[in-house]
Amino acid sequence: MTEAKKSLKRTLIGKVVSDKRQKTVTVLVERRVKHELYGKIVAKSSKYHAHDEKGEYKLGDTIEITESRPLSKTKNWVATRLVQKAGLL
Repeated sequence: MTEAKKSLKRTLIGKVVSDKRQKTVTVLVERRVKHELYGKIVAKSSKYHAHDEKGEYKLGDTIEITESRPLSKTKNWVATRLVQKAGLL
């Protein structure tokens, strides 16, 4: 059988909020969820540290990150592609 194997790695899209460290960017991922009791749509966010080998992603860029093996104490994600460059709205 030559079936295409489905990728088990999660991908998220978020905005770069810090690019001060070498080879690392901090990505803010926002999601909208319904409050379980009140039913109101609430914005929730999480910050992820992602590996950026070439240092190509800058503050304000929207990027896609993919789950990977642990690269350091807090870094388990890798920046995979640029979705939108900062300032091009």
